Amino acid sequence: TVRADRSRLRQLFENLLRNAVDHAGGDVRVVVGDLSDGFYVEDDGPGVPVDERDRVFETGYTTDPEGTGYGLSIVETVAEAHDWSVRVTDGTDGGARFEFAGVDGPE
Repeated sequence: TVRADRSRLRQLFENLLRNAVDHAGGDVRVVVGDLSDGFYVEDDGPGVPVDERDRVFETGYTTDPEGTGYGLSIVETVAEAHDWSVRVTDGTDGGARFEFAGVDGPE
């Protein structure tokens, strides 16, 4: 359980799930798990190359010719609105892993 605006948190998850499907296909596996001060969302898709990780949150950045480049920018905006930090790293199975830190739990 986390303390967050329900609709914004839903938007964060929708964008991460859509991103996973767009880049890995419909049979992608997505896992959500706990961190000591937050949570992570990771998939088993192709991952994000190290040299692109700083750019994936930029508005308009996309590697998909059909994409808008807004999805991950919105994810970062939602995280920042909650005073969370977000970073992208390697997933357990080589996919992308988005880690959210500074997340408040229930009171």
